[in-house]
Amino acid sequence: KHGVPMIGQGGIPTVEDALEFMIAGATTVGLGTALFYDPLLCRKINAGVADYLETHKLRITELVGSLRTD
Repeated sequence: KHGVPMIGQGGIPTVEDALEFMIAGATTVGLGTALFYDPLLCRKINAGVADYLETHKLRITELVGSLRTD
């Protein structure tokens, strides 16, 4: 809203978690401890987000910040 990008960080071990952070407004997500358990997690999350966007015919800019609370 104010032109300041948000980074979603903490507790992102799944594609669903990454999508939730992006829907809430994060322009990027940071993976931390989960990479110790799955070093290929970045690839999996990128692929999962791409699949979600394709399935729902969305662009990333339409996804980020799409949460509506009213």
